[in-house]
Amino acid sequence: MEECISVFDMLKIGVGPSSSHTLGPWRAAERFLSELRDENLIHKITKVKIDLYGSLSLTGKGHATDLAIMLGLSGKDPEYIPISDIDKIIKSIKDKNEIKLGNENQIPFHFLQDIVFNKNFLPFHSNGLTFTAYINHDNEYISTFYSIGGGFVVKEERINAKKKNAIKCAFPFPIDKATELLDYCRKENKKISEIVYENEKSMRTEEKINHELMRIWKTMLESIYIGCHSEGILPGGLHVRRRAFDMHQNLIGLANYDSPQTWLEEIRKTEVKFRQILKWVSCFALAVNEVNAALGRVVTAPTNGSAGVIPSVLMYYLVIENHNAGEKEIKQFLMVASEIGSIFKKGSTISAAMGGCQAEIGVSSSMAAAALCELMGGTPEQVLMAAEIAMEHHLGLTCDPIGGLVQIPCIERNTMGALKAINAAELALETDPKNAKVPLDKVVDTMWQTAKDMNNKYKETSEGGLAIAVNMADC
Repeated sequence: MEECISVFDMLKIGVGPSSSHTLGPWRAAERFLSELRDENLIHKITKVKIDLYGSLSLTGKGHATDLAIMLGLSGKDPEYIPISDIDKIIKSIKDKNEIKLGNENQIPFHFLQDIVFNKNFLPFHSNGLTFTAYINHDNEYISTFYSIGGGFVVKEERINAKKKNAIKCAFPFPIDKATELLDYCRKENKKISEIVYENEKSMRTEEKINHELMRIWKTMLESIYIGCHSEGILPGGLHVRRRAFDMHQNLIGLANYDSPQTWLEEIRKTEVKFRQILKWVSCFALAVNEVNAALGRVVTAPTNGSAGVIPSVLMYYLVIENHNAGEKEIKQFLMVASEIGSIFKKGSTISAAMGGCQAEIGVSSSMAAAALCELMGGTPEQVLMAAEIAMEHHLGLTCDPIGGLVQIPCIERNTMGALKAINAAELALETDPKNAKVPLDKVVDTMWQTAKDMNNKYKETSEGGLAIAVNMADC
């Protein structure tokens, strides 16, 4: 059975620093509120407790999981909440020891006691969280969710129900594997982006698709712009200094601009020597993930920890490779990237808590490589080859954030993923697909096997690698 995953499932607008540890728990809190409303309980609740398990517990404080849950329980939407309001809302909850549940029912809430970090793991997934609502101190309503990466949230029983009922996908071109995607492209004589567009049209109007794709891009561009124009120290205690600001100043010089779009035009006028290109791509990626680390708004692509790869590679195409590119190419890029991401999600994982950083930076690099390859004139076969090459050289990448923060090595790692994506696209464009030895589906399978074999201490637990080699005190 094929699973229908939309472009807008793979590319979500939200708040940093983590899709699995921030956006996912936030969405789980929203769903918990919906359940309470459906049961006509929300006004009867007198107390709420949240238990975090596994990776959510081990690195939740560094990923602002507790803050995201409080914002979600307050009825705030991560896609639209003004970033400037976040600190005020959290401070009010902490100062008053109260939370307005769903913005409807004011109840006592002591965040140090009512959010419990349990280090043990639930069996279904390493990112588990349980909400317990107390009704007049006598009865309880309990609901468990799993944040499975990329902002996706599931309940175990719903996943099992899907398997039993075998609901067939409604897309005209249902896709589980890269081979199926390639077959459609050949039979229909279409590009990958065109196949994706046909699937999207089965769910939304063309006007809605185009509008939402451009809204995603504008959010990406804005995050790059904000990151390049913000200086200082990132929050969290590692005292990481923002680098995109200084790098950007050295690259842009005295250019004049007054908006992200006019800024983009100014960048097109700068030098395009190899070193400058490396610096620009790195600057774009750093900028996005510095915004992400500061609880700013980014696009999950496919995760927040890897949010800088896709926008930086798309910016590379727009400001270096094709100065005439516009909305058409932007939408094409995003559709190809999302389809590659969905293949990895279906066949492996996009959760670092399940597969290490190969599941985040590796997948985002693969998505970006494929998208760039199509824009550069690659055939569907070459596009899939680009995706394969990018992931092949991220296999085994661990997730070991220092202090549980999405900063070291996460921010720099986005620059590496972006540059590898560009390299992978170029290699694919110069290769006859008939000579390819490794199909994309084999790499997806290998990545999943590698994820299962990987020690848990390298899966976003901060119990191995750099996370223990470098202490917070050393920073």
